[in-house]
Formats: sequence, structure tokens, C-alpha cells
Amino acid sequence: MNKRIFEEKWEKSFLIIFIGEAISEIGSYAVQFSLIWWIASKTSSPLMMALSGLMAFLPQFFLGPFVGVWIDRLKRKAVIIYADLFIGVVATVYAVFFLFGNPPYWSACVVLGIRAIANVFYTPAIQSVIPMLVPKHGLIRANGWIQFMQSGALMLGPVLGAAMYAVLPLPVILLSDLVGALVASISIGIIKIPELKREQYQAQNFTKEMKEGFDIFLQDKKLLIVTLAAAIGMIFYMPLSSFFPLMTSEYFHASAWHAGIVQFGYAGGMMMCSILVGTYGTIKNKLFVVHIGLLGLGLTSFFSGILPQSNTAFWIYAVLCTLMGASGNLYNIPYIAYMQETIPKEAHGRAFSVMSSLMSATMPLGLLIAGAVAEINGVASWFFITGVAFFIITGMSIFLTKFKRVM
Repeated sequence: MNKRIFEEKWEKSFLIIFIGEAISEIGSYAVQFSLIWWIASKTSSPLMMALSGLMAFLPQFFLGPFVGVWIDRLKRKAVIIYADLFIGVVATVYAVFFLFGNPPYWSACVVLGIRAIANVFYTPAIQSVIPMLVPKHGLIRANGWIQFMQSGALMLGPVLGAAMYAVLPLPVILLSDLVGALVASISIGIIKIPELKREQYQAQNFTKEMKEGFDIFLQDKKLLIVTLAAAIGMIFYMPLSSFFPLMTSEYFHASAWHAGIVQFGYAGGMMMCSILVGTYGTIKNKLFVVHIGLLGLGLTSFFSGILPQSNTAFWIYAVLCTLMGASGNLYNIPYIAYMQETIPKEAHGRAFSVMSSLMSATMPLGLLIAGAVAEINGVASWFFITGVAFFIITGMSIFLTKFKRVM
């Protein structure tokens, strides 16, 4: 009986959390945009912009492998609430600094880095909570909604941030982060989320538990193959987000307005895919769909890299970027759902933390290689190379997962 009630009422509970977290995500993106725009407009320094990106990346790189163990030991609901409130408090404290004069611009980079610490805990915690709240048959739909929310926040957050920056002082904008954090904390606080029994593993060694996070992937050969394929692919793919503006301005000689269309289209593609997946909600062969998503990333990157430099070609490029965003979610949603279904719930924190750290570690390596190649051969060449790389990587992954017994 309890199980049937759980399966019937999960949508209402999930929707409450979903709305609260959506409000918080939009506010966080707005504040993040305002901070980055403040740095850019006041310093006009590429070095400061690079520093802000680096600071936002470092917490995941250094803390990611360890955070999963803590999440599995703690109440995941509490981790999410504390992570939300932490971001709001950091923004509020920084706003207070403006009462004593303008703080140095580099301090905004530090704030972005401190905020990122909370995200290291928040992301695997929310991914771990979903299967505790949602029955197996609803995981694809729930993850589709989550991706829809994140895509929408990515679209609306910068727009809201730009609007607020135009009419409000930065300290007031920062305070809005606390409001969003409170809304999100209340929404998840009022929902009853089942907690796992911890006595089985609380006394284990921390290092042993961390190693178990890596062992999870070693035990599932198909998951390991797909995860490694995606991680290697991200080395090529991650730099593209930095190259979107350059592709628009340097290759197509278009304006900032055109660059905004590309970014909006990319996020719109993510949203469209999330809506479709969230509506239909059933994918039996999840890894098959993951491979389709990875091939979609390869195709859209490849064709973007061979477009001629013309006005008509730009609009084709904008459409390809929209399809690229859709392909990204077509890969990500079933991949996360597969992990949630196949990995024991008590190990979700460690598994998702390892996965996030592995994916994030590709960014600096990719930027280092891509920057040098694009500097010599032009930014379009990296789109072409990314497409070819994805064809090869995804083809090998399909072969190895289908014939995994040869390993």
C-alpha cells in the first residue's frame, strides 16, 4: 500500500521541489551573470575573465572525488538545503562589503569560487534524492523536468541578470540570491524524502568508501565504457561553449545580437529535448539513446565546422547549435537515469560525484589543446575536429558495449 501511494503521489512532491529549485537556479544564474558582467565591464580584462572561470571550476576538481562519500553519509535532503542556503549567505555577505566601499574586482572571482563549492555538494545530492522520491518508471520523466529547469534557468537567468544590472545596484542583486535560496530550502523542507539506513556503512573507512565510488564503474562494464567515451568526448566538446561567440564574431563576422541568438538557440534545444523526454518519459534501452545523443553532438559539430563564411550559413549554424543543445540532453538524461536505476541508492552520492569530477576534469585539458589548435587553424577547425572525434569515440563505445564479452 505504501509503495502504491508513493508511486501515485511522487509527481506532486517532485513538482513542489522542482518549482522551488527552479526559482533558486534562475536567481543564481542571474547573480552569476551580474558578477561576471561587473568584472567584464569594469576591467575589460581577458585575464580576469579567465580567472573567474577557473575559480568556478577548481572546487569541483579538488573536492569532487571526496564529496560523494560525505553525501552518502549525511542526510541528502539536509545537504541540498545547506548548499542552497550557503550560496545565498555568501552573496549576502559579499553585498555587505559594498557598504564599506567597492571591493576589489578580483574578490568577485573569489565569490564565484566559493559559490561553486556549494554546487559540488548540491549536484550529486539532488541527483541522489531523485530516485528516493521518484519510482523507477518515472526517472526518465523526472530527469527530463530537471534538465528542462536547468535549461530554462540558463536561458532566463542571464536575461534577468542583465535587466536587474541595468536598474539595480550590484548589492541589491546579490541579496536576491538569498531570497531564491530561502524559497528552494522551504520547498524541499516541507517534502518528506525517505532516508537510507546508514548503519551498514557508517563505520567504514573514508578512503575505502571513496574507492568504492570508482569501483561502481568498474563493476558495470557498459557504464564504464559509455562514461569513458563521454569523458573523452568532452575533452573536445567542452571548449565549444567558449568558442560560440568567436565562431559568430570572427568566422561569420556577425554581431553580439547574433551571438545571443546562438546561445538562446542552444539552451532552447536543451529545453525542447527535455520537454519531449519529460512528456513521453519511457526509454527502455537507455544506453542506446545515450549513443544517439553523442552522435548528435558529433554531427552538429562536424557540419558547423564545414560551413562557408556567409550570412545564410550563419543561420544554418544557429539551427545546428539548437540541435546540438538537444543532443546534449538526449545523451545526458538517459545516462543519469541509467545510473540512478542500476547503482545502489546508498552509493549514489559517490557515483555521481566521481562522474561529475571526471567530466569537469576534461575542461582544462580541452581548453589547452583547443586554444592552440584554434589559434593556428581557426575556430571552425575545432568544430570539425570535435565532430570527427565523436564519430570515432561513439563508434568504439557502441561496438564495445554491444560486444562487451570480448573485454
